[in-house]
Amino acid sequence: MLREYGDLTRAMLTTYLPSGEPRRYLYDLLSDYPQRGGKMMRPSMCIAAARLFGAPLEDAMHTAVAIELLHNALLIHDDIEDGSEKRRGRPTLHLLHGVPLALNAGDTLTLISFRPLLDNRVRIGERLTLRIIEETERMARECAEGQAMELGWRRYNTTNIGDADYLEMVLKKTCWLSTIYPIRVGALIGSRDSIDLNPLLRYGFFLGAAFQIQDDLLNLVGDDGYGKEVNGDIWEGKRTLMLIHAFRKSTRRERARLSDILCRPREERTLPEVRWIRKLMDKYGCTEYGRKMAHGLAGAALHEYSLVSAGLRDSRDNTFLKQMATWVIERN
Repeated sequence: MLREYGDLTRAMLTTYLPSGEPRRYLYDLLSDYPQRGGKMMRPSMCIAAARLFGAPLEDAMHTAVAIELLHNALLIHDDIEDGSEKRRGRPTLHLLHGVPLALNAGDTLTLISFRPLLDNRVRIGERLTLRIIEETERMARECAEGQAMELGWRRYNTTNIGDADYLEMVLKKTCWLSTIYPIRVGALIGSRDSIDLNPLLRYGFFLGAAFQIQDDLLNLVGDDGYGKEVNGDIWEGKRTLMLIHAFRKSTRRERARLSDILCRPREERTLPEVRWIRKLMDKYGCTEYGRKMAHGLAGAALHEYSLVSAGLRDSRDNTFLKQMATWVIERN
């Protein structure tokens, strides 16, 4: 279903990407990340939720396209802010074209993502379109706050971070865009804004947090098929759950060295230092700790979904949303 809904989303998405000039400096850049593929989890969950609550597929397509456009726009910004080198198996956009052009492309893609949301008016009416835009504004604010938390921790080399701090950051940065928002707007469309959306927030949080921890684990143990830079999170100094656990378990001398490495910019870190941090994580069982946390969160998501879906008819979309709790921790 990820492939099925993803293909439908990509087909409509291309109609929103301009093809005129300046092609070389702007419009070719806009289409780069979308053409690289991706799992299409976010638009697929939106479509599935809309259908689960009673809407035809067509009612959800414009919103699904907007979600995917915005996701790709924020990937460009994230890669610049993180200094990432790979995205979906290829060099990041700012490495290919420089930061100014990549930043401009990300800004443009963000603005373009509002066009399909406005086009919802023809299909689902102005009232429901406005409700979706209100949800979009909240998601954008939550996402910005979460991104600021993560960037601030790295900028000021914050080390006294606990699991609860990490999960709050993930709720805002990852869950709102990746799971909560797609499910909520899908349910809005399907129910015509007639249901309580709060239970969907809980399901989306547990699902999105499990997804993020698994993403962080893959960054540590990814194989040749992994589309991003292995150990890139360590190079970038990201405060992942595994790094937080390493800080918590390490000795005073180890913490001092860890803090000293992380206080410097990425380009001043060395490969031996990154390998030392990775070995420190192994020493204190950080990856196993992360796996257990991800599995626990996925189990909580499954429980919340059983409450959300109680009384709804069995369908492919129902099964798909239920099985996402397993998929997020088994994907590679």
